[in-house]
Amino acid sequence: MSTTLKPAPVQVLTTIFHYHAHVYYDAATREQALLLRERVAQRFAVDMGCLFEQAVGPHPCAQYEIGFEQALFGSLVPWLMLNRLGLPVLVHPNTDAELADHVDHTLWLGGPLALRTDNLAVSLQAQGQSAPRPVVINTAPSQEN
Repeated sequence: MSTTLKPAPVQVLTTIFHYHAHVYYDAATREQALLLRERVAQRFAVDMGCLFEQAVGPHPCAQYEIGFEQALFGSLVPWLMLNRLGLPVLVHPNTDAELADHVDHTLWLGGPLALRTDNLAVSLQAQGQSAPRPVVINTAPSQEN
């Protein structure tokens, strides 16, 4: 007897609030990460998150987050592809489905890292949150991409 799988429903792009790029590093690559951080801030209007020097949330090691709006995806992500200085970068959308955003809807630049997903919400709304934290631009780009 064969089992027929039902395809998942099509999701519309309006379910994406914005994106995150997480840049991972360790003691040996910290200076590269800081240089990349500076270069991104010089070129893009983003929400540059603070440095986390240890594992936090689903992230298995030191990292920082770059929050950005949908309109920036087409320029920031290709720029990171070419300029990530060999660092692993996780790019994911932010929707209501936090778990799926970090597991199913990901784009890895460099090798993927194993995330800790046990505390990610299947649905933020089901946990009483209306949406992911908004992007607050805190960089002042002064250079061309």
